Amino acid sequence: MKRLVPLLLLFILSISLHAADPVITPRDWMVDGVKREALLYIPPQAAKETTPVIFAFHGHGGNMRNSVRTFPFPALWPEALVVYMQGLNTPGRLTDPEGKKPGWQHGLGDQDDRDLKFFDAVLASLKADYKVDANRIYSTGHSNGGGFTYLLWGARGDVFAAMAPSASAASKTLPLLKPKPVMHIAGENDPLVKFAWQKVTIDSLIRLNQCGKGRAWDQDENCTLYPSATGHPVVTALHPGGHEYRKDTPPLIVKFFKQHAKGGATAAP
Repeated sequence: MKRLVPLLLLFILSISLHAADPVITPRDWMVDGVKREALLYIPPQAAKETTPVIFAFHGHGGNMRNSVRTFPFPALWPEALVVYMQGLNTPGRLTDPEGKKPGWQHGLGDQDDRDLKFFDAVLASLKADYKVDANRIYSTGHSNGGGFTYLLWGARGDVFAAMAPSASAASKTLPLLKPKPVMHIAGENDPLVKFAWQKVTIDSLIRLNQCGKGRAWDQDENCTLYPSATGHPVVTALHPGGHEYRKDTPPLIVKFFKQHAKGGATAAP
Protein backbone atom coordinates (compact mmCIF):
# COMPACT_ATOMS: atom_id res chain seq x y z
CA MET A 1 0.00 0.00 0.00
CA LYS A 2 2.84 2.40 0.85
CA ARG A 3 4.29 1.83 -2.62
CA LEU A 4 0.94 2.55 -4.25
CA VAL A 5 0.49 5.96 -2.59
CA PRO A 6 3.33 7.73 -4.49
CA LEU A 7 2.18 6.14 -7.75
CA LEU A 8 -1.37 7.29 -7.11
CA LEU A 9 -0.18 10.83 -6.38
CA LEU A 10 1.84 10.89 -9.61
CA PHE A 11 -1.18 9.67 -11.55
CA ILE A 12 -3.41 12.38 -10.06
CA LEU A 13 -0.75 15.03 -10.77
CA SER A 14 -0.41 13.92 -14.40
CA ILE A 15 -4.19 14.14 -14.87
CA SER A 16 -4.25 17.61 -13.32
CA LEU A 17 -1.43 18.84 -15.54
CA HIS A 18 -3.09 17.41 -18.64
CA ALA A 19 -6.41 19.01 -17.70
CA ALA A 20 -4.64 22.35 -17.33
CA ASP A 21 -3.22 22.22 -20.86
CA PRO A 22 -4.59 25.01 -23.09
CA VAL A 23 -7.38 23.87 -25.42
CA ILE A 24 -6.34 24.30 -29.06
CA THR A 25 -9.16 24.39 -31.61
CA PRO A 26 -8.84 23.78 -35.39
CA ARG A 27 -10.68 26.06 -37.79
CA ASP A 28 -10.74 26.59 -41.53
CA TRP A 29 -11.63 29.35 -44.01
CA MET A 30 -12.24 29.42 -47.75
CA VAL A 31 -9.99 32.05 -49.34
CA ASP A 32 -10.24 32.48 -53.13
CA GLY A 33 -11.64 28.95 -53.34
CA VAL A 34 -8.79 27.40 -51.32
CA LYS A 35 -9.30 25.84 -47.91
CA ARG A 36 -7.00 27.49 -45.37
CA GLU A 37 -6.46 26.23 -41.83
CA ALA A 38 -5.34 27.46 -38.43
CA LEU A 39 -5.22 26.32 -34.83
CA LEU A 40 -6.63 28.70 -32.24
CA TYR A 41 -6.28 29.12 -28.52
CA ILE A 42 -9.40 30.95 -27.32
CA PRO A 43 -9.31 32.29 -23.73
CA PRO A 44 -12.52 31.64 -21.78
CA GLN A 45 -13.27 35.36 -21.49
CA ALA A 46 -12.73 36.18 -25.19
CA ALA A 47 -16.44 36.51 -26.01
CA LYS A 48 -17.11 38.89 -23.10
CA GLU A 49 -13.93 40.86 -22.41
CA THR A 50 -11.53 42.72 -24.69
CA THR A 51 -8.82 40.22 -25.54
CA PRO A 52 -5.29 40.64 -26.97
CA VAL A 53 -4.42 38.59 -30.07
CA ILE A 54 -1.07 37.07 -31.06
CA PHE A 55 -0.46 35.72 -34.57
CA ALA A 56 2.43 33.20 -34.64
CA PHE A 57 3.86 32.05 -37.99
CA HIS A 58 5.92 28.92 -38.60
CA GLY A 59 9.01 28.93 -40.79
CA HIS A 60 9.38 27.40 -44.25
CA GLY A 61 8.75 23.68 -43.99
CA GLY A 62 6.98 24.04 -40.64
CA ASN A 63 3.33 23.63 -39.78
CA MET A 64 0.71 24.93 -37.38
CA ARG A 65 0.98 21.90 -35.07
CA ASN A 66 4.68 22.44 -34.54
CA SER A 67 3.95 26.13 -33.99
CA VAL A 68 1.83 25.27 -30.96
CA ARG A 69 4.92 23.67 -29.39
CA THR A 70 7.40 26.26 -30.64
CA PHE A 71 5.36 29.28 -29.51
CA PRO A 72 3.77 28.29 -26.15
CA PHE A 73 2.05 31.65 -25.76
CA PRO A 74 -1.19 30.30 -24.18
CA ALA A 75 0.81 29.10 -21.18
CA LEU A 76 2.77 32.36 -20.98
CA TRP A 77 -0.15 34.75 -21.57
CA PRO A 78 -3.40 32.80 -21.04
CA GLU A 79 -5.51 35.96 -21.41
CA ALA A 80 -4.40 36.38 -25.04
CA LEU A 81 -6.05 34.71 -28.04
CA VAL A 82 -3.36 32.95 -30.10
CA VAL A 83 -3.57 32.11 -33.81
CA TYR A 84 -1.33 29.49 -35.44
CA MET A 85 -1.96 29.77 -39.18
CA GLN A 86 -0.94 27.08 -41.68
CA GLY A 87 1.06 28.04 -44.77
CA LEU A 88 0.79 26.48 -48.23
CA ASN A 89 3.54 24.97 -50.35
CA THR A 90 5.76 27.86 -51.43
CA PRO A 91 9.09 28.16 -53.29
CA GLY A 92 11.75 29.14 -50.78
CA ARG A 93 14.26 31.89 -51.48
CA LEU A 94 17.08 30.12 -49.66
CA THR A 95 15.87 26.50 -49.70
CA ASP A 96 13.21 24.39 -51.45
CA PRO A 97 13.18 26.23 -54.82
CA GLU A 98 10.53 23.84 -56.16
CA GLY A 99 8.10 24.78 -53.41
CA LYS A 100 7.43 21.33 -52.00
CA LYS A 101 7.12 22.57 -48.41
CA PRO A 102 4.69 24.99 -46.75
CA GLY A 103 5.56 28.61 -46.19
CA TRP A 104 4.42 32.19 -46.71
CA GLN A 105 4.47 34.70 -49.53
CA HIS A 106 7.71 36.69 -49.61
CA GLY A 107 6.55 40.08 -50.80
CA LEU A 108 3.64 42.29 -51.68
CA GLY A 109 1.80 40.78 -54.67
CA ASP A 110 3.64 37.46 -54.42
CA GLN A 111 1.39 34.36 -54.80
CA ASP A 112 -1.49 36.74 -55.59
CA ASP A 113 -1.29 37.96 -51.95
CA ARG A 114 -2.91 34.68 -50.89
CA ASP A 115 -1.51 34.85 -47.33
CA LEU A 116 -2.41 38.49 -46.77
CA LYS A 117 -5.95 37.59 -47.84
CA PHE A 118 -5.86 34.63 -45.44
CA PHE A 119 -4.78 36.91 -42.61
CA ASP A 120 -7.58 39.37 -43.44
CA ALA A 121 -10.17 36.57 -43.37
CA VAL A 122 -8.93 35.22 -40.04
CA LEU A 123 -8.84 38.62 -38.35
CA ALA A 124 -12.31 39.52 -39.66
CA SER A 125 -13.78 36.30 -38.27
CA LEU A 126 -12.09 36.80 -34.90
CA LYS A 127 -13.52 40.31 -34.65
CA ALA A 128 -16.97 38.95 -35.50
CA ASP A 129 -16.85 36.13 -32.95
CA TYR A 130 -14.87 37.63 -30.05
CA LYS A 131 -14.13 40.93 -28.36
CA VAL A 132 -10.76 41.49 -29.99
CA ASP A 133 -8.77 44.31 -28.40
CA ALA A 134 -7.91 46.42 -31.44
CA ASN A 135 -5.12 48.11 -29.45
CA ARG A 136 -3.35 44.82 -28.68
CA ILE A 137 -2.86 42.77 -31.84
CA TYR A 138 0.64 41.34 -32.34
CA SER A 139 2.60 39.24 -34.82
CA THR A 140 5.67 37.07 -34.51
CA GLY A 141 7.25 34.35 -36.58
CA HIS A 142 10.51 32.51 -37.22
CA SER A 143 12.53 32.57 -40.44
CA ASN A 144 10.02 32.70 -43.34
CA GLY A 145 7.36 33.35 -40.68
CA GLY A 146 9.43 36.30 -39.45
CA GLY A 147 9.65 37.57 -43.00
CA PHE A 148 5.88 37.35 -43.28
CA THR A 149 5.59 39.26 -40.00
CA TYR A 150 7.63 42.03 -41.61
CA LEU A 151 5.34 41.89 -44.65
CA LEU A 152 2.28 42.19 -42.42
CA TRP A 153 3.89 45.21 -40.81
CA GLY A 154 4.36 46.80 -44.20
CA ALA A 155 0.99 45.84 -45.71
CA ARG A 156 -1.27 45.83 -42.63
CA GLY A 157 0.76 47.95 -40.22
CA ASP A 158 -2.17 49.91 -38.82
CA VAL A 159 -3.58 46.67 -37.36
CA PHE A 160 -0.68 45.92 -35.02
CA ALA A 161 0.62 47.25 -31.72
CA ALA A 162 4.06 45.59 -31.94
CA MET A 163 5.98 42.97 -33.91
CA ALA A 164 8.60 40.33 -33.03
CA PRO A 165 10.27 38.72 -36.09
CA SER A 166 12.93 36.03 -35.55
CA ALA A 167 15.81 34.97 -37.83
CA SER A 168 14.59 37.06 -40.75
CA ALA A 169 15.32 40.20 -42.74
CA ALA A 170 12.87 42.80 -44.01
CA SER A 171 14.77 43.36 -47.31
CA LYS A 172 12.30 44.72 -49.91
CA THR A 173 9.61 45.27 -47.24
CA LEU A 174 11.61 48.01 -45.48
CA PRO A 175 10.26 50.91 -47.62
CA LEU A 176 6.69 49.92 -46.61
CA LEU A 177 7.31 50.10 -42.86
CA LYS A 178 6.07 52.89 -40.62
CA PRO A 179 7.37 53.38 -37.04
CA LYS A 180 6.21 50.65 -34.66
CA PRO A 181 7.64 48.92 -31.55
CA VAL A 182 9.62 45.87 -32.63
CA MET A 183 11.71 43.13 -31.08
CA HIS A 184 14.09 41.43 -33.51
CA ILE A 185 15.50 38.04 -32.49
CA ALA A 186 18.66 36.81 -34.21
CA GLY A 187 21.47 34.27 -33.96
CA GLU A 188 24.86 35.89 -34.47
CA ASN A 189 26.08 32.79 -36.34
CA ASP A 190 22.98 32.18 -38.46
CA PRO A 191 24.19 30.23 -41.54
CA LEU A 192 20.92 30.62 -43.46
CA VAL A 193 19.62 34.16 -42.91
CA LYS A 194 23.04 35.74 -42.46
CA PHE A 195 23.42 37.93 -39.38
CA ALA A 196 24.88 40.66 -41.62
CA TRP A 197 21.58 40.76 -43.50
CA GLN A 198 19.64 40.93 -40.26
CA LYS A 199 21.94 43.67 -38.97
CA VAL A 200 21.03 45.80 -41.99
CA THR A 201 17.35 45.37 -41.05
CA ILE A 202 18.01 46.19 -37.38
CA ASP A 203 19.97 49.34 -38.24
CA SER A 204 17.20 50.43 -40.62
CA LEU A 205 14.57 49.95 -37.90
CA ILE A 206 16.62 52.00 -35.44
CA ARG A 207 16.71 54.85 -37.95
CA LEU A 208 13.03 54.45 -38.88
CA ASN A 209 11.91 54.60 -35.23
CA GLN A 210 14.30 57.49 -34.41
CA CYS A 211 16.02 55.52 -31.68
CA GLY A 212 18.90 56.56 -29.49
CA LYS A 213 21.82 54.72 -27.94
CA GLY A 214 21.17 51.16 -26.83
CA ARG A 215 21.08 49.94 -23.26
CA ALA A 216 20.20 46.71 -21.47
CA TRP A 217 16.51 45.86 -21.68
CA ASP A 218 14.86 44.94 -18.38
CA GLN A 219 18.26 43.92 -16.97
CA ASP A 220 18.57 41.18 -19.60
CA GLU A 221 22.18 41.10 -20.81
CA ASN A 222 21.19 39.41 -24.09
CA CYS A 223 18.65 42.09 -25.00
CA THR A 224 19.31 45.69 -25.98
CA LEU A 225 16.72 48.46 -25.90
CA TYR A 226 17.03 51.38 -28.30
CA PRO A 227 14.69 54.07 -26.88
CA SER A 228 12.64 55.93 -29.45
CA ALA A 229 11.95 59.65 -29.60
CA THR A 230 8.57 58.79 -31.16
CA GLY A 231 7.58 56.10 -28.65
CA HIS A 232 8.46 53.19 -30.95
CA PRO A 233 11.43 51.41 -29.34
CA VAL A 234 13.53 48.72 -30.98
CA VAL A 235 14.65 45.77 -28.85
CA THR A 236 17.18 43.25 -30.11
CA ALA A 237 17.42 39.77 -28.58
CA LEU A 238 20.68 38.32 -29.85
CA HIS A 239 22.15 34.92 -29.08
CA PRO A 240 25.43 33.25 -30.13
CA GLY A 241 23.66 30.40 -31.96
CA GLY A 242 22.56 29.85 -35.53
CA HIS A 243 19.16 29.68 -37.22
CA GLU A 244 17.45 27.72 -34.45
CA TYR A 245 14.54 29.09 -32.41
CA ARG A 246 15.57 29.07 -28.75
CA LYS A 247 13.23 28.04 -25.93
CA ASP A 248 13.97 31.22 -23.97
CA THR A 249 12.57 33.36 -26.80
CA PRO A 250 8.76 33.14 -26.23
CA PRO A 251 8.90 34.58 -22.67
CA LEU A 252 10.88 37.55 -23.99
CA ILE A 253 8.35 38.14 -26.76
CA VAL A 254 5.40 38.01 -24.35
CA LYS A 255 7.14 40.44 -21.98
CA PHE A 256 7.76 42.81 -24.89
CA PHE A 257 4.22 42.56 -26.24
CA LYS A 258 2.72 43.24 -22.82
CA GLN A 259 4.63 46.51 -22.66
CA HIS A 260 3.11 47.89 -25.87
CA ALA A 261 -0.41 48.80 -26.85
CA LYS A 262 -1.56 50.86 -29.83
CA GLY A 263 -3.15 54.29 -29.73
CA GLY A 264 -1.85 55.33 -26.33
CA ALA A 265 -3.74 52.60 -24.51
CA THR A 266 -2.35 51.40 -21.20
CA ALA A 267 -0.05 48.40 -21.61
CA ALA A 268 -0.91 45.08 -19.99
CA PRO A 269 0.31 44.59 -16.40
